[in-house]
Amino acid sequence: MSAATTLASSNLPSLGLVPGWLTTASHWWGPHGLLVSLREHVLYTVVAVVVAMIIAVPIGLLVGHTGRGGFAIAGLANAIRAVPAFGLLILLYVVVSPKIHYHGSISWLVPRGAFGSLIPVEAMLVVLAIPPILTNTYAGVQGVDPDVRDAARGMGMRGWQVVTRVELPIALPLVLAGVRSAVLQVIATATIAGYLPFLGGLGYQIFINGLPQINDPDVGYPAMIGAALLVAVLAVVADLLLLGLQRLVVSRGIAGRYRTTLPAPVPPASAAPPASAEI
Repeated sequence: MSAATTLASSNLPSLGLVPGWLTTASHWWGPHGLLVSLREHVLYTVVAVVVAMIIAVPIGLLVGHTGRGGFAIAGLANAIRAVPAFGLLILLYVVVSPKIHYHGSISWLVPRGAFGSLIPVEAMLVVLAIPPILTNTYAGVQGVDPDVRDAARGMGMRGWQVVTRVELPIALPLVLAGVRSAVLQVIATATIAGYLPFLGGLGYQIFINGLPQINDPDVGYPAMIGAALLVAVLAVVADLLLLGLQRLVVSRGIAGRYRTTLPAPVPPASAAPPASAEI
């Protein structure tokens, strides 16, 4: 019987078991505990988003600065968004994993033999993280006032000086908004990494630890719901941290966080001479 059939035909335990499962110390410690799963989930997310930024931000800056290729950017982003994440993961795993012959480990970051699964997962997450960062970077640079660009050139700035000193700071709120969107998407999608061998993350608690033991009220169902709640909490915490970072690094004037209220203009005095004036 498949896991889906088991899930459909089982009498699910009460949600009241989930808090007890989450507050049990033994579920947090150990090689497959929740702390390890959280650490792995954060690692998958950080690596994917950083690589996506390295790829997408320069391309978005270049296309936005030159004004060439905007339609291609929009079409590429929409095409990538239409790709099913799980199907892309399986395709990459089947194609890439047999060609990876390194079976070592990197300290506690990557367990032995995990590279064959980790590289397809990270590639899939990078592909999904690129569109929001790319489109927001392009839109942010495109939205810069042409007069501001002309003023920068009039001050002697050329080429990438205009990009890095003028356009990027002005576009930074949109760029960081794209990064926040990418982080949320990657955190949610990284859950399916638990399907592949040697990998963990919070998806391990759902698909490996929870789903096969769905009828066990002490392990299966609480593990699935508890891990899903942790994914949601992780996404909220990450978004709040990035929002705080955005408030720190973005100029107050650009962010529009403070408005200067100018006094109302004084009406001009009447220029007509008084009626009793004598010549």
